[in-house]
Amino acid sequence: MVEITHQKCACADCVCIVEVKNAVKKSDRAYCSETCADGHPSGAGCNHAGCACHG
Repeated sequence: MVEITHQKCACADCVCIVEVKNAVKKSDRAYCSETCADGHPSGAGCNHAGCACHG
């Protein structure tokens, strides 16, 4: 059996890969940050290098 340790952030616009055990979990989905998990309030991005997501 293979254990998944990393996956893409659940935010559609985000390009971040998140370690599952450290992910922000919301509605059974894994996000790279609270900002992505909360749907980018006020248009804020996740602020990770190389990612331009803003919801």
